[in-house]
Amino acid sequence: MKYIAYCRKSREEKDKQILSIQAQIAELKEYAKREHLEITEFVEEEKTAKVPGREKFAEVLKKIEKQQVSGIIAWHPDRLARNSIDGGKIIYLLDTGKLKDLKFPTSWFENTPQGKFMLNIAFGQSKYYVDNLSENVKRGLRQKLRNGVYPGKAPFGYINNPKTRGIDVEPEKLRAIKKAFELFAEGNKTFTDIAFLLHKFNLKRKNSKPLHINEIRRILANRFYVGIMEYNGEYHEGTHKVAISKELFQQVQKQLEFKDRRKKRRYNFAFMGLMRCGECGATITAESHKKFYKGTNRTVEYIYYRCTKKIKPCNQPYISEPELETQFRKAIDDVALPETWAKDWYKWLDEDEKLETVSIHENIEKLQTKLKDLDIKLNKLLDCYLEGIIEPDVYKNKKNEFFEEKLKNKTKWFELARTFQKLHW
Repeated sequence: MKYIAYCRKSREEKDKQILSIQAQIAELKEYAKREHLEITEFVEEEKTAKVPGREKFAEVLKKIEKQQVSGIIAWHPDRLARNSIDGGKIIYLLDTGKLKDLKFPTSWFENTPQGKFMLNIAFGQSKYYVDNLSENVKRGLRQKLRNGVYPGKAPFGYINNPKTRGIDVEPEKLRAIKKAFELFAEGNKTFTDIAFLLHKFNLKRKNSKPLHINEIRRILANRFYVGIMEYNGEYHEGTHKVAISKELFQQVQKQLEFKDRRKKRRYNFAFMGLMRCGECGATITAESHKKFYKGTNRTVEYIYYRCTKKIKPCNQPYISEPELETQFRKAIDDVALPETWAKDWYKWLDEDEKLETVSIHENIEKLQTKLKDLDIKLNKLLDCYLEGIIEPDVYKNKKNEFFEEKLKNKTKWFELARTFQKLHW
């Protein structure tokens, strides 16, 4: 009888007890020699058996169906199947007589009803092991999130500690990340500037080149640096060291939004979006015109503004940017407050400060009540999810909504508390 040897090792299997493919081949050769079995070929595959779809395994089954070989040799039944579909195919080939025999150095098999029954149990045990392992991993990840520990790869500036299974800080790199946030918040730095800055601190790609623009954007938008973890579409509060303040993070997000708006525009005109036409009320647009002067051998750019005339016919002509700036300054001067009012303003401010102290104290109490209510809602939402009353997608969306509201109220609470301290002391 001719046998085909199938050797498999999953890329996900890091357990040292599982033999490598080369070790399996060596063991099967010795076993075949000892048992006087003829092996026509060795098929090697590095792919998980948790789900159907292994290409090399499918080729083995085709050769069995075409009667090119009659038996299979493998190190263990779990090398052949760890899911019900592939296990069922093996059993079916035995039932139809196309597969005559299975050989395993680690376990016994005989092509009888009892042997197939025991093989089915072996496949079932393999599937149970995979399912149980998956549940244990998920349970461990959930517990990590409850403990405030990110269960994935730590972002730049942090490192996964294999001993404590926590997230530790890389001080020098985290300082570089903080510096990157501070410089970007100023508004005069590009993504490329930030990439070169981080490259100096050894924050780079695998090919040693500076980080890509998209990677820089992800870093600057990552809430992990303010203590918020996003995992599997849900937000969680982390216990890792916070790198930057929420205020700095918000400034950076505004800069990111601003750059996105600028990217959509071909030009960034100074007075766009600030005014409407005085005659018809339509929006104002701008154009750039360049003129080359032969005498000085230079090109000068002139910017003109005009009414879009989208509402109704309008007689307003083009106007140059310097002229529009003059009109704009005059309009501001016409509504400016006179300096003689300064003393009255200081007096009014003193009176408002007293009222503000009382108002802030009341607002702090209201925010504390809101935070308690949100905690109660989050707990009720979790109870409904665990009891199967609401779907997982609904739970995630609602939880994130409550989480966002809680964060906003916390930020307001801290700001009001600081203001109250300054006024009171």
